[in-house]
Amino acid sequence: MITQEQIPAVLEHPVYDAEGSKIGDASHVFFDDATGRPEWVSIKTGFFGTSESFVPIREAVMVEDHLEVPYAKGMVKDAPNVDVDSGGHLSESEEVRLYEHYGIAWDNAWQQANQPGGDGWAHSGTAGTAAAAGTTAGDMATPQDEAMTRSEEHMHVGTERYEAGRARLRKYVVTEEVQQTVPLRHEEVRVVREPITDANVGDALSGAEISEAEHEVTLHAERPVVETETVPVERVRLSTEEVTEEETVTGKVRKERIATDGIEDDDEGRPRR
Repeated sequence: MITQEQIPAVLEHPVYDAEGSKIGDASHVFFDDATGRPEWVSIKTGFFGTSESFVPIREAVMVEDHLEVPYAKGMVKDAPNVDVDSGGHLSESEEVRLYEHYGIAWDNAWQQANQPGGDGWAHSGTAGTAAAAGTTAGDMATPQDEAMTRSEEHMHVGTERYEAGRARLRKYVVTEEVQQTVPLRHEEVRVVREPITDANVGDALSGAEISEAEHEVTLHAERPVVETETVPVERVRLSTEEVTEEETVTGKVRKERIATDGIEDDDEGRPRR
């Protein structure tokens, strides 16, 4: 059991479960109204420590610089949410819900606290019911502390990386018609007549004087011939770049306010005139 002398070593220090997993940091210690013994410890859990979970401290032990409780981390985080008023007390119904969550029988706990010769609830001089006997957890920090702690929630915004989509390169083949003009040459027949001159009279008089003859000329022409070849034209790859955009995040935070009865003061605690 944690003693009152050990409370300063508990507050704001890590709390681990029996398996060595960190649950969070101890925030407040609640005392039993009748016995003055430490009864519960609230642990800051959740993202940036924005939530508090309650766990019994009666079987907790200090191990070096941290508190160790005999409950699993998941059980502590699943503990019922309770509403602690500005006086820093747990109601009877809230404490019963917590006892049930941790498998502690409320009646047995009440009977053990009232063993003869002890200083439990039955020996505190109050009535015999659990509520009248003061079994709810008491003041935060220390029983002698008359100051009231005002707390508020601060919003912390972080970022997480997630898969927003995928892009891929896919190569496929398409057929396109391409037109290109190319010059084509061909041969045509043309009749050339030469008059008889002294220069060619010898060729003209060779052979028979009167005969039949035939002469053939082969004509040539060009036609288009299409060939294709594969050549590399470019290289394509995918790359990513980070773009930063600003987005406004809106959230709700709770703040405690302390009201005064019988006196009016400003925000700095000075009496109003």
